[in-house]
Amino acid sequence: IALRAGIVNLKRLTQPHFYSALNAKTQSLTDGLKAAAQAAAVPFKIHQMGGLFGLLFTENEVYNVSDVKNCDIDAYKRFFHQMLKSGIYLAPSAYEAGVMSSAHTDADINYTLE
Repeated sequence: IALRAGIVNLKRLTQPHFYSALNAKTQSLTDGLKAAAQAAAVPFKIHQMGGLFGLLFTENEVYNVSDVKNCDIDAYKRFFHQMLKSGIYLAPSAYEAGVMSSAHTDADINYTLE
């Protein structure tokens, strides 16, 4: 069963435009989170590459782990737990990346942004 699941997964990964669609979904989520933070005047930075993203509560640019240590980690913890209460599972630590999958829908992204 595991081998069959792996083969099916590899076939999906090699379909035309798979990665561009995944990138677009992730971009939609990260753009929406940036806009929400900006509207609420919350200091916030988000980085995204492909299906991975990282979000931090800070006014400063973030380039490395030293920069992350200067972010508001407690704000991230509060945000994580509030999102979890709403059924949205993010990376449990500001030091980890969030992951978008091909299974996520536009409805999932919109629910997250709401």
